[in-house]
Amino acid sequence: MTALPTRKDEAWRYADLKAVEGLWPPAPATLISVAEGATAEHVLHVAEPGIHDIEVRLAPGARLRLMVAISAPDYARVALVVHLAEGSHLDLGGVLLGAGDASVELVTDIRHDEPGASSSQKVRIVVDDRATGTYLGRIAVARDAQKTDAGQSARALVLKRTAAANLKPELEIYADDVKCAHGCTVGELDKAALFYLQSRGVPMPEAQSLLTRAFLADALEGLEDEAAREKLEAVIAGFMEARA
Repeated sequence: MTALPTRKDEAWRYADLKAVEGLWPPAPATLISVAEGATAEHVLHVAEPGIHDIEVRLAPGARLRLMVAISAPDYARVALVVHLAEGSHLDLGGVLLGAGDASVELVTDIRHDEPGASSSQKVRIVVDDRATGTYLGRIAVARDAQKTDAGQSARALVLKRTAAANLKPELEIYADDVKCAHGCTVGELDKAALFYLQSRGVPMPEAQSLLTRAFLADALEGLEDEAAREKLEAVIAGFMEARA
C-alpha cells in the first residue's frame, strides 16, 4: 500500500488521517508463522506512535496465543490479518489504553480458510480525556471452512465523556456448518460498584483503578509468559496511576 488511505476505505474510517499522514508510509508487514501442530505465544506492546501491519499464518493444527497492547501517547495502529488452516486455533487478547489526545486503533481480519479451525478474540479498550479507542474486527469464513468456531468480544470503557470509543464487528460467512458469535459494548464504570467499594472505605481513585483493572483482566487471560504479563500489568497500573 503506497497511497494514503481515505475515509472511503472502511478499515480507516475512524483513523486520525492527519496523524497517519505524518507516519506514512508504514514499514513492511511483520510475518508470524506457526508450523503444523506447533504451539506458540507472541506479545506485542506498542508504546510509541506508529502503524504496524502484521500477517499471521497458522499451519494445520497450529495454535497461537497472540497478545496486543497499545498505549501510545499519540496515534498508534495495529492491523492484523490472520489465516487459519485446518484444525488451527487463534487466541487473541487486546488491550488498548488511550489518554490525552491519543488515538489507539486495532483492526483484525481473521480468515478461516479451511475446515475445523477456531478463533477467540477478547479486546478491551479504556479511554480517558479526549482520547479515541477503535476496534474494527472482521471474521471471514470461506465456503469450504465447515466446522468453524469463531468468537469475538470487544468492550470499551469510557472514563470521561470527552473520550470516544468506536467498535465495529463484522461477520462474513460463506459456510453453513459454523459457530460464530460476536458482542460489542461501550460504557462507563459501574456506579453501583463504585458506591459499594467507597462504602467499604476504598477511596474513589483506588475504586476506579480496581474496577478498570478487573475490566482489562479478561484480555490477559491465558498469557503464559509471566514476564510479559507482569510488564503489561505494570503498563496498566501506570496508566491508572496517571488517571488518579
